[in-house]
Formats: sequence, structure tokens, C-alpha cells
Amino acid sequence: MTPTRGRGARGGTTVVLLAVFVVGMVLTVGAARVGAALLTRARAQTAADAAALAAADALALGGGTAAATGDAAATAADNGARLVGCECDGPRVTVTVEVGAPVLGRVARVRSSAEVDGPVIPAP
Repeated sequence: MTPTRGRGARGGTTVVLLAVFVVGMVLTVGAARVGAALLTRARAQTAADAAALAAADALALGGGTAAATGDAAATAADNGARLVGCECDGPRVTVTVEVGAPVLGRVARVRSSAEVDGPVIPAP
């Protein structure tokens, strides 16, 4: 005699496979969002570092705070970021930039500093 299955047991495998598929999709979407956040943060850090170096370079070449801020803003824009702040305190420059993450609907904000080391060319 062969065992028979009851009518309530039919389709059980389909339900389990569907549940595994849904869990897999949720994990995939979560991993994609984490990856997008990490990529946005890295882009913001790169833009902030470049903007800080550009501002420090402007100061080293004898430019004032306005020149340093302008160079930092242009460099941030070239790297896909927006300059939020540029503080020049003597030879030290601290910039803050933002990069939008449209997939996440958030903004990554990063600060970076650079310092002029050595002689500074006086402003003309």
C-alpha cells in the first residue's frame, strides 16, 4: 500500500519556494541600498578631499579666503558634489561638501581638512 497525501499538503513546496524567493529579493534590495550608501559616502569623501586640497593650494599661491572658497566650490562641483562650507583658519582649510544619493533619497555630508606647509606666496 502506498501512502497517500491529504488534500491540505498539496502546494507546500510552492509556498516554501515562494518564501525563499521573497527573502532572497529582500536581501538583494537591502544589499543594493547598502552598496549605494557606501558608494555615495566614498564619492563625497573624494570630493571633500579634492576641494580641501584646492583651497589649500589657493592659499599657498597667495589667494585669499574668497579665492580658496571659489577653488573649493569649483573642485567640489567637478567631482559631483556641492560645497556647503569652507573655513580658512590661517594655513588650515576645512571644507564640507554634500553629495546626493537619489536612490536612497538622502545626502552624504563629509568634512575634510588640508594645511599649507611651508612658505606661502604673498598676495599681490
